[in-house]
Amino acid sequence: MSGGARAVARCDALGVAPYSDMEGGLYRGYLNPSYTAAQDALAGWMAQAGMAVYRDAAANLIGRYDGTQPGAPALLIGSHLDSVRDGGRYDGPLGIMLGLEAVAALHQSGKRLPFPIEVIAFGDEEGSRFPAAMLTSRAVAGTLAPEALDIADADGVSLSQAGVSLSDYLSAARGPGTTLAYLEAHIEQGPVLEADGLAVGTVTGIAAQLRYQAVIKGMAGHAGTSSMPLRRDAVAGAAEMILAIEKIARADASDLVATVGRIEALPGAPNVIAGEVRFTIDIRSGEEARRDRAAEAILDALASIANHRDLNYAIQRVHDLPASPCDPALMDLMDAATADAGYPIRRLVSGAGHDAMVMAALCPTAMLFIRCKHGISHNPAEHVDPADADVALQVMLGFIDRLGATFDPA
Repeated sequence: MSGGARAVARCDALGVAPYSDMEGGLYRGYLNPSYTAAQDALAGWMAQAGMAVYRDAAANLIGRYDGTQPGAPALLIGSHLDSVRDGGRYDGPLGIMLGLEAVAALHQSGKRLPFPIEVIAFGDEEGSRFPAAMLTSRAVAGTLAPEALDIADADGVSLSQAGVSLSDYLSAARGPGTTLAYLEAHIEQGPVLEADGLAVGTVTGIAAQLRYQAVIKGMAGHAGTSSMPLRRDAVAGAAEMILAIEKIARADASDLVATVGRIEALPGAPNVIAGEVRFTIDIRSGEEARRDRAAEAILDALASIANHRDLNYAIQRVHDLPASPCDPALMDLMDAATADAGYPIRRLVSGAGHDAMVMAALCPTAMLFIRCKHGISHNPAEHVDPADADVALQVMLGFIDRLGATFDPA
């Protein structure tokens, strides 16, 4: 079995019990029994690949393959081991398995780089158990605030009760100068590579993101006795607003995207005109200025619609994530490795967030996207062709070779 096919097969093996806490589907929450079981299986595969294996204070699993120069900073290769509820098998784990296969190939050929390679499996990148996405990568990058550890899951289980020491947790941070670069291979979670007929692509960066919570208030009333001209219908107003959001994003004709992913109408009775509607707005672009211009246009449109319909409204910005560009020199190495492997070069931005955006605070980052069928992700239908995983592994090994050739210990 080829390395890419084995990486896919191992992701499949981790898609069922005891590596999932969900019957009939995949859910692997951080520090749940399924997470521990998956780590144990991964630790065995890491050891077979010639790595020394350990867990850090944030319960990340790490396999280390020493280099030839003592004290050299490490190339960190990783992604996340946790999943969303009823998720796919490759979002996260495939990047870990391909990192493992890269080290296994080096070990089998007896080759070592000037620097060590560490394969890391992060936890709770998805925030699907605790309300803190990218929890363990933030700990490793040294950007996690102590107060962020005061959290509990939906069942009221605190982080410390889940099995980690809060007093030691932040010691997972890597010291300055200890990390050469961070490489993450990940399924694209979008349709671009498939549309272009390409197996892999170099990621230029992770899109800037704005998220808002909108509350629209009108007047609740009887559905049968309130005449149409006199209504202050919050649902109708929200519907017009949502269409305006879509229109603004479409008109930009760029990588800009805007999404209303959650909507709630109150009081929620079939015979009552809704007096209040709540919905979310998610706006993303690879360029912060483009994102911000769209956000301003959207907010202006919502205000105009509310005024025209005599609705009250409040919009709260929930978070503002800046764009996280990948390192230009590392992108060039990835492109060269892709071309040398005999494949076309394609650069694309990531609309989804990844651990790489957090690790950029620690070191230069690089990402390689892998084609996924129909762009489907966060869904049991998520699928990766083993042949594409083989291409990704070839490119990653070429990238590692090039990084070794350009390594300057000074």
